Formats: sequence, structure tokens, C-alpha cells
Amino acid sequence: MSYAICVTCGVQYGAAVASCPVCEDPRQYVPVSGQAWTSLEALRADHHNRFDDDHGILGIGTEPKFGIGQRALLLEDVLWDCVTLLDDETIERVGSLRAIAISHPHYYSSMVEWARAFDCPVLLHEDDREWVMRPDACIEYWSGDTYDLGAGMTLIRCGGHFAGGTVLHRSGDLFTGDIVQVIPDRRWVAFMYSFPNHIPLPAASVQAVGAALAPFTFEKIYGAWWGAVIEADGSGIVRRSIERYVAALDGYLP
Repeated sequence: MSYAICVTCGVQYGAAVASCPVCEDPRQYVPVSGQAWTSLEALRADHHNRFDDDHGILGIGTEPKFGIGQRALLLEDVLWDCVTLLDDETIERVGSLRAIAISHPHYYSSMVEWARAFDCPVLLHEDDREWVMRPDACIEYWSGDTYDLGAGMTLIRCGGHFAGGTVLHRSGDLFTGDIVQVIPDRRWVAFMYSFPNHIPLPAASVQAVGAALAPFTFEKIYGAWWGAVIEADGSGIVRRSIERYVAALDGYLP
């Protein structure tokens, strides 16, 4: 069966749909050209997945750019975040997975296809359950503030961008999607309710992100796109960025 995929955000739907709630939400957008749909079969015909080392981690991203344009990261046998395109070459290159973990609904993509192909669960925070557009038994919801993935990996619910906004901590690395956004000035990170629509978060929400991360130390921060990596002092950069953000909301501009 062929399932509809939103061209703008890349999320796959499990039933007939005329509009995309993910894109109609204020955190995303419907382009001025209007809603458009594709399918996994059509995507395979004119796109391919790029596999490349991204600062020591194997990344998987779709070319030409599709949807939001994020890349997934392969952390041993765990896939962090996801992309929509899944084909035979990708399945062969990845090999096997024991779990897929995703930061927030904008990257849910074709997660059910991936989970079925690799016979593994998709781990999502229950606070974002309403954004699952293709429910399936492969999706496992976790609750609370942290989830132990094993092999030194921990999922952390930060909230912020989405109620269930999740990051992954492993040793000295933090994988954040855009819950904690790596920006061009690598001395800082950013936090937003909506990045494309420039809607900021309240100070309390950003401070809550900091509180969720406070028990963890990390040097590197891996964001959502190729090369969006902070190499060192990640914990300090997050702390200082939160202080700067809150001060700016109070009128103390840098």
C-alpha cells in the first residue's frame, strides 16, 4: 500500500488525508504554493540517501533535499532522528537497528517504514503522541524525564520546541535535533517555539531545558543538519546561551 507523504515536512500519513496538521501548526508552515503530497515510491525514483561521516558519526541525509532537510545519525545500532527516504541500499548500508529515537514530530518522517524494515521499536515521548500521523504497534511511548537506552545512551525530555522534545546523551556527546539548535556562531545555541516563523519560547521553557540538561555533562553538540556540530564546551555553551536568551527577553540585548 502506498502512503501519502507531505512534501513540506516529510511526514508520512497512515490514512487518506487532505491537509497536514504538522505543517498547519504554528511551528511549521504550509508554503504559499499550497499543500503537496508524494509517496515513498515516487521519492525513491528521484532521490537517494547520502552516507557520510559527520564529525565522527555516520550521518544519513536525503539528496536532493527533501522536506525539512535534516540528517539522521547512526549511533552504533540506534538511529537518532530519521529521514523519509528508505530504500534497499539504505537498508543494506545500515544493516541492523535495535531502536530508533526521534527528537520531535517534525522528524517523524517515515519512521514506521524504518521500524518495520529493521524490526525495531520507535521510541517517542508520550507528550508528543498526538503528532503521530501513522500509528503503529512498533511505536513505543516513554514517559518521565529520562529513558535509559543502554550502551551508555540516555534520552532526556527537554520540552521547549515541543512538549516531548527529546535529546540523546552519550558520554561526552549530546544529540539535539533542533530542541537545542546549533547556530552559525558555534559559541552559542538557540531555542525557539518556531524556527521558520520566528516565534520565541518563554523564559521558563528555556530554563526548563537547562534544568533537564543540568545533570549531564557534554562537550560536543550534534544538531539536525550536516556540519551543525559544536566541538567543545557544550555544557557551558548551553548554560551561557540560556542566560543570554533570558536576559534578552528582559530587554538586556547583547
